[in-house]
Amino acid sequence: MESNKKSSVLACVTGQYDCDRIISTAGELAEIKNAPLHVLCVLKPTENYGSLSGELEYLYQTAKANGADMTILFSENAPKAAADFARETRCKRIVTGMHDGKMNSFLVVFNQLRPDIPITMVDKNNTVYSMEPIKQQV
Repeated sequence: MESNKKSSVLACVTGQYDCDRIISTAGELAEIKNAPLHVLCVLKPTENYGSLSGELEYLYQTAKANGADMTILFSENAPKAAADFARETRCKRIVTGMHDGKMNSFLVVFNQLRPDIPITMVDKNNTVYSMEPIKQQV
């Protein structure tokens, strides 16, 4: 993938209709920051993709309505795939759903891989929470 010159906003979604809230919030942030928006869905290579076709098409259309394309990657390691994609697209903010509370969750592992990227989470009620990286003092 060719790297953009501008910093971008990355919406990470799963194959669920209600991830449209993540794309919409990321779209608003991208507009405020005058940054390109990228939408990413990482699927496990063994999933039954046919059962997700309606959801993925809906999310693709939602991405398009927000001025973005949607990229689908196939990986057993979604946080690493997202961290690599964030690097390639010069991501300066990631937008996701809420943390599930597990220590090996997508957000925890992504944050370990890319602690420099601020995280915005959108809950099912469209409440937005943001976490900024802590700058370490030398």
